[in-house]
Amino acid sequence: MMTKILVIEDQESLREEIIELLGLEQFQVIGAADGRTGLELAQSKHPDLILCDVTMPELDGHEVLSALRQNSLTATIPFIFLTARTDKTDLRQGMQLGADDYLTKPFTRTELLAAIAAQLRKQEAIIRKTQQTIDTLRNNITLSLPHELHTPLSAIISLSELLIEDCDKQPVSETREMLEMIRGSAEQLYGLTQNFLLQAELELIATDSNRIAALRRSKTNHLIRAIAETAESIAQQADRIADLQIHLQDASVAIAEKHLQKIAQEIVDNAFKFSRPGSVVTITTDLKADEFWLVICDRGRGMTPEQVANVGTYMQFERFLHEQQGSGLGLALTKRLAELYGGSLLIESVPNQQTTVRVQLPRAM
Repeated sequence: MMTKILVIEDQESLREEIIELLGLEQFQVIGAADGRTGLELAQSKHPDLILCDVTMPELDGHEVLSALRQNSLTATIPFIFLTARTDKTDLRQGMQLGADDYLTKPFTRTELLAAIAAQLRKQEAIIRKTQQTIDTLRNNITLSLPHELHTPLSAIISLSELLIEDCDKQPVSETREMLEMIRGSAEQLYGLTQNFLLQAELELIATDSNRIAALRRSKTNHLIRAIAETAESIAQQADRIADLQIHLQDASVAIAEKHLQKIAQEIVDNAFKFSRPGSVVTITTDLKADEFWLVICDRGRGMTPEQVANVGTYMQFERFLHEQQGSGLGLALTKRLAELYGGSLLIESVPNQQTTVRVQLPRAM
């Protein structure tokens, strides 16, 4: 398939010269005489690369680029400005809007082709990396998802079969107990599938700078409520509300509330799951000028340095997932969420003594 290039240039002679030159180089070329027409063609034809003049009627080059970068379908198209301007302010403005390169008029055939080749190589590398991420994610889900779903699904099937076979003989109390076990396994199964789906979504977001930017515009204002309600709910489910100690300072944090709750949910759930009843789980916060730290500490079985090192993206962590019987995916989700919002996750652990998980996130301004 021929590479498609859109040339937006109001100077007819230059536009036609570029179109002819690129046609001879076996590119498919589309021409536009003004910014508005160029924007419409970019949105309808989806070119592989755009060459655009800065000073034009209707819409100038900066306005065209700004509109393209706000549309998810055109946001990643390589964009090269053609300009007679050499003022640094103009160049900086274009780069801040997301321009990939500049060619100063007059330019030579060699300069034009070199600039196009450089951007196409860069785009090809991005596409290849994205595809590798998707392929790796798909392969790991295929390998790990059946293993993780097997235990709760087997319990649901086995208990259901027992109920069907002995429904007329079973005492009501035993029937109720088995139904509660089925429900518990179903909830476990639902939680696992939701985590796998969220992990897949996060890995795809990580390949899209526009989606990352949109995430980072999120904000949670009611921090204490979001974290405390989540932690108390998990403590009640574990029948350990007396073991939970919460000391929070309120602040606005640059993260969506549902994702902050997910982070708290996964870490607190692990803290109760891998510590004994009667041992304390503490949740505190540490506020700095532009940082928020969520700190969760338990006195449970802890983690080895190797296990801590293996907490990473989903693609790196099947062994850890299996060793920890389900805690690994939650910690990987937490780490990925923190990183996508410009934060980080740190784990300090002494096996059989204490584990402290610290999540750093930007404060909202």
